[in-house]
Amino acid sequence: MPQIEVFPDSDALCNHAATVFQDLANAALTQSDRFTVALSGGSTPKKMYERLVNADLDWSCIHFFWVDERCVPPEHSESNYRMAADTFLDFIDIPSSNIHRIKGELSLNDAARDYENELRSFFLNCLPVFDLILLGLGTDGHTASLFPGSTALKEKEHWAVGVRHDTPPPPLVDRVTLTFPVLSAGKNIIFLVSGRDKAKIVACAFGDPKNPLQIPVQEIISTARNISWLLDKDSAGDLSA
Repeated sequence: MPQIEVFPDSDALCNHAATVFQDLANAALTQSDRFTVALSGGSTPKKMYERLVNADLDWSCIHFFWVDERCVPPEHSESNYRMAADTFLDFIDIPSSNIHRIKGELSLNDAARDYENELRSFFLNCLPVFDLILLGLGTDGHTASLFPGSTALKEKEHWAVGVRHDTPPPPLVDRVTLTFPVLSAGKNIIFLVSGRDKAKIVACAFGDPKNPLQIPVQEIISTARNISWLLDKDSAGDLSA
């Protein structure tokens, strides 16, 4: 059963998330020589990332990947990589080799293929098991770039796929996304969700009927092993006690 924590506002949520990040990293690095993280885009993760700039961590042992990326160049304002770079990656002492971005400047299929090759190289051709995966939730129930009705929802073989995205929510640009087998395998999965506009879909995610093809986040809820939901009071407003 997923763990749900509700905070007074998004600032309190993000403060807690940054603390959890540090605790998980320090714990992992007592047992391993690396800590692997898959980052998300979005306004709530951005506020969390801002708090990591001053974290007391050995960044040389931390490797950053992305759960998804828009097919735009890395300097583009809609790039998830750029958001993370502008927010905290450019301000910490981390080797460039520890940053494993999705190359959104490539064609859709080439970008997906390149990212999967990067994953296979890093994880030695074994299914990636990230120490931490940070996810958000769209008002339509999507997470990463796994949208309702997408053929990517049924992907079991590939770890990263290209997704055509020409219907709302915006921005209407193609994406590369990790697939459910990778997302569900994470050691720790944390959803960061804030805002009253998310309340209805948060309640639907945990409600019935279960229909992952229309509410994709339900697939992770039903298959992943260690999920935490960090919600602000507004996004949790439609949940029953």
